[in-house]
Amino acid sequence: MKVPIINRSNNPLPAYATKQSAGLDLYANLENEVCLQPMERRLIPTGIFLALPEGYEAQIRPRSGLALKKGVTVLNTPGTIDSDFRGEIQVILVNLSSEEVCIQHGERIAQMVIASYQTVEWQAVEALDKTSRGEGGFGHTGTK
Repeated sequence: MKVPIINRSNNPLPAYATKQSAGLDLYANLENEVCLQPMERRLIPTGIFLALPEGYEAQIRPRSGLALKKGVTVLNTPGTIDSDFRGEIQVILVNLSSEEVCIQHGERIAQMVIASYQTVEWQAVEALDKTSRGEGGFGHTGTK
Protein backbone atom coordinates (compact mmCIF):
# COMPACT_ATOMS: atom_id res chain seq x y z
CA MET A 1 0.00 0.00 0.00
CA LYS A 2 1.37 3.42 -0.90
CA VAL A 3 0.67 6.21 1.62
CA PRO A 4 1.28 9.91 0.90
CA ILE A 5 3.69 11.33 3.50
CA ILE A 6 5.32 14.69 4.25
CA ASN A 7 8.53 14.74 6.26
CA ARG A 8 9.23 18.20 7.73
CA SER A 9 12.15 16.91 9.79
CA ASN A 10 15.67 16.00 8.77
CA ASN A 11 15.13 12.48 10.15
CA PRO A 12 14.52 9.43 7.97
CA LEU A 13 10.98 8.49 7.00
CA PRO A 14 9.33 6.05 9.42
CA ALA A 15 10.92 2.69 8.66
CA TYR A 16 10.68 -0.99 9.54
CA ALA A 17 13.75 -2.16 11.49
CA THR A 18 13.56 -5.64 9.96
CA LYS A 19 11.79 -7.26 7.02
CA GLN A 20 9.10 -8.77 9.25
CA SER A 21 8.60 -5.86 11.65
CA ALA A 22 4.98 -4.78 12.14
CA GLY A 23 5.85 -1.31 13.42
CA LEU A 24 7.62 1.57 11.71
CA ASP A 25 10.03 3.54 13.91
CA LEU A 26 9.12 7.18 14.58
CA TYR A 27 11.82 9.73 15.37
CA ALA A 28 11.78 12.80 17.64
CA ASN A 29 11.89 16.08 15.71
CA LEU A 30 13.33 18.49 18.27
CA GLU A 31 15.22 21.78 18.19
CA ASN A 32 16.53 21.09 21.70
CA GLU A 33 16.59 17.94 23.80
CA VAL A 34 13.52 17.36 25.95
CA CYS A 35 14.18 16.17 29.49
CA LEU A 36 11.37 14.37 31.25
CA GLN A 37 11.32 14.35 35.02
CA PRO A 38 9.94 11.28 36.81
CA MET A 39 6.20 10.94 36.06
CA GLU A 40 6.33 13.88 33.62
CA ARG A 41 4.62 13.60 30.23
CA ARG A 42 5.30 15.66 27.11
CA LEU A 43 4.09 15.84 23.54
CA ILE A 44 7.00 15.06 21.20
CA PRO A 45 6.73 16.13 17.54
CA THR A 46 7.89 13.88 14.69
CA GLY A 47 7.67 16.21 11.68
CA ILE A 48 5.60 13.53 9.89
CA PHE A 49 2.22 14.11 8.20
CA LEU A 50 0.21 11.26 6.58
CA ALA A 51 -2.80 10.77 4.34
CA LEU A 52 -4.00 7.27 5.21
CA PRO A 53 -6.66 5.70 3.01
CA GLU A 54 -10.18 5.35 4.39
CA GLY A 55 -10.52 2.14 6.38
CA TYR A 56 -7.00 2.40 7.85
CA GLU A 57 -5.56 3.86 11.04
CA ALA A 58 -2.05 4.38 12.37
CA GLN A 59 -1.55 2.98 15.88
CA ILE A 60 1.19 4.65 17.93
CA ARG A 61 2.84 2.21 20.34
CA PRO A 62 5.79 2.22 22.74
CA ARG A 63 9.25 1.01 21.79
CA SER A 64 10.11 -1.88 24.09
CA GLY A 65 13.78 -0.90 24.39
CA LEU A 66 12.95 2.65 25.48
CA ALA A 67 10.47 1.31 28.02
CA LEU A 68 12.84 -1.32 29.44
CA LYS A 69 16.08 0.65 29.42
CA LYS A 70 14.80 4.12 30.35
CA GLY A 71 11.29 3.64 31.75
CA VAL A 72 9.77 5.83 29.03
CA THR A 73 6.58 4.74 27.32
CA VAL A 74 3.76 6.10 25.20
CA LEU A 75 0.76 7.42 27.09
CA ASN A 76 -2.67 6.72 25.56
CA THR A 77 -1.42 3.47 24.09
CA PRO A 78 -2.14 2.66 21.42
CA GLY A 79 -2.78 6.15 20.19
CA THR A 80 -4.93 6.24 17.05
CA ILE A 81 -4.27 8.42 14.02
CA ASP A 82 -7.49 8.47 12.00
CA SER A 83 -7.47 8.39 8.21
CA ASP A 84 -8.96 11.90 7.99
CA PHE A 85 -6.30 13.50 10.27
CA ARG A 86 -3.83 15.67 8.36
CA GLY A 87 -1.87 17.24 11.22
CA GLU A 88 1.60 16.40 12.46
CA ILE A 89 1.98 13.07 14.20
CA GLN A 90 3.04 13.77 17.76
CA VAL A 91 3.71 11.23 20.50
CA ILE A 92 2.79 11.57 24.18
CA LEU A 93 5.78 10.22 26.13
CA VAL A 94 5.78 9.65 29.87
CA ASN A 95 8.76 8.96 32.12
CA LEU A 96 7.81 6.19 34.55
CA SER A 97 11.33 5.88 35.95
CA SER A 98 12.68 7.52 39.11
CA GLU A 99 15.32 9.49 37.16
CA GLU A 100 15.31 12.29 34.59
CA VAL A 101 15.35 10.99 31.01
CA CYS A 102 16.35 13.20 28.08
CA ILE A 103 15.07 12.67 24.54
CA GLN A 104 17.36 13.76 21.72
CA HIS A 105 16.51 14.94 18.21
CA GLY A 106 16.47 11.92 15.90
CA GLU A 107 15.95 9.40 18.70
CA ARG A 108 13.49 6.60 17.98
CA ILE A 109 10.60 7.32 20.34
CA ALA A 110 7.71 5.09 19.26
CA GLN A 111 6.52 2.71 16.61
CA MET A 112 3.62 3.12 14.25
CA VAL A 113 1.51 0.19 13.06
CA ILE A 114 -0.83 0.70 10.09
CA ALA A 115 -4.00 -1.36 10.56
CA SER A 116 -7.28 -1.77 8.78
CA TYR A 117 -10.56 -1.38 10.61
CA GLN A 118 -14.27 -1.66 9.97
CA THR A 119 -16.97 0.72 11.05
CA VAL A 120 -20.08 -0.70 12.70
CA GLU A 121 -23.76 -0.06 12.40
CA TRP A 122 -25.54 -0.70 15.70
CA GLN A 123 -28.48 -3.09 15.80
CA ALA A 124 -30.52 -2.51 18.96
CA VAL A 125 -31.82 -5.78 20.46
CA GLU A 126 -33.48 -6.84 23.72
CA ALA A 127 -31.04 -9.70 24.51
CA LEU A 128 -27.67 -11.05 23.36
CA ASP A 129 -26.92 -14.63 22.37
CA LYS A 130 -25.71 -16.96 25.14
CA THR A 131 -22.07 -18.12 25.36
CA SER A 132 -20.19 -20.42 27.74
CA ARG A 133 -18.34 -17.39 29.13
CA GLY A 134 -21.46 -15.29 29.63
CA GLU A 135 -20.77 -12.18 31.69
CA GLY A 136 -17.53 -13.52 33.23
CA GLY A 137 -14.69 -11.04 33.13
CA PHE A 138 -11.87 -9.49 35.13
CA GLY A 139 -10.05 -12.70 35.99
CA HIS A 140 -13.02 -15.05 36.07
CA THR A 141 -10.94 -17.87 34.56
CA GLY A 142 -8.59 -17.93 37.57
CA THR A 143 -4.79 -17.95 37.76
CA LYS A 144 -4.07 -21.58 36.90
